[in-house]
Amino acid sequence: MGSIQTTGDDTRREDVLVDGPARLPPAENLTLRSAGALLAAGLIGADAVSAIEATEARYEVAVSPAMRALIQTPDDPIGRQFIPDGAELQTAPFERTDPIGDGALSPVKGVVHRYADRALLKPLLICPVYCRFCFRREHVGPGGGLLTDVELEAAFAWFAAHPAVSEVILTGGDPLMLSPRRLRAIVGRLSALPHIQTIRIHSRVPVADPDRLTDMLASAMETDRSLWLVVHANHAREFTPAAVAALRRVRSLGIPLLGQSVLLRGVNDSAAALEALFRAMVAVRMKPYYLHQLDAAPGTARFYVPIDEGRALLRDLRGRVTGLAWPTYVLDIPGGYGKVPLGPGYQDDDGAVRDPDGRSHDLPDRVGW
Repeated sequence: MGSIQTTGDDTRREDVLVDGPARLPPAENLTLRSAGALLAAGLIGADAVSAIEATEARYEVAVSPAMRALIQTPDDPIGRQFIPDGAELQTAPFERTDPIGDGALSPVKGVVHRYADRALLKPLLICPVYCRFCFRREHVGPGGGLLTDVELEAAFAWFAAHPAVSEVILTGGDPLMLSPRRLRAIVGRLSALPHIQTIRIHSRVPVADPDRLTDMLASAMETDRSLWLVVHANHAREFTPAAVAALRRVRSLGIPLLGQSVLLRGVNDSAAALEALFRAMVAVRMKPYYLHQLDAAPGTARFYVPIDEGRALLRDLRGRVTGLAWPTYVLDIPGGYGKVPLGPGYQDDDGAVRDPDGRSHDLPDRVGW
């Protein structure tokens, strides 16, 4: 890691770390943040520089060393997730800057309250990598988004005043980009509220920057409440030996693991790719939790997979993988109306059910029983 960068005059500088010029590590250990850096690393050709420079002027770029090592071409399943593309500057009519309506549901800075019993806390908007399909791509970046101490106190006060909220989801940005000291403090403050029963931490760090997840950072998640780590991964190759070791550090503390993924064209839009991904999760004792339908953020249309196709892919997996490897396929309804499961379904309109091979079976008539 290089220099330290934060926002907010009352926030200590060690609260979040990013690459910078103060103590330059070897070039291969730096996060790539520009078209020039991607070109120098051999990840793009000279003919792509102009379009990528135009894209990075609007959306942040970050390819971590761990992900850089996995990229074979800009359009392979790893490169496609992180290397910018000029198509990102083309906004489709159905795309929105705030596709799931966070803004209208934010009572205080850093808090999103969509469901009666749970709410999001976004302590920062910094990530180890910037996914090209991110639904918060208009807001995330290395230069800002860290809540100041005053803003964080206002968020804690909001949670304290809402006893119906029993679950807090730490998201962002990526909460595991916080220092161990600050993460421990946030988990501790939430755990001290008697009505908070469950804390979820949503993170890409374990796969995108596994060396960051040290024993000290893992221990900062310890609490007497029910705490779950939800890891965002979209392809089986993301589960490198370093990622497996990082996840082992978390498991050793008794913290259960869930996996969430986004269905993405060119990344995991085949039954074979999804099967490999979900099997990789189960192999590290991670339960596949959600498979998200892509949120319609600006410039993400190249990743779109139609819902009917997504249902067909899940249907192909039924009977092919254990139920432990079966996620819920969900859509976050645009406008802030919440997540709903998309299926697939196995009962026809006439009441018959279909088995994993697609054969139809009539159910016994139970009327009058």
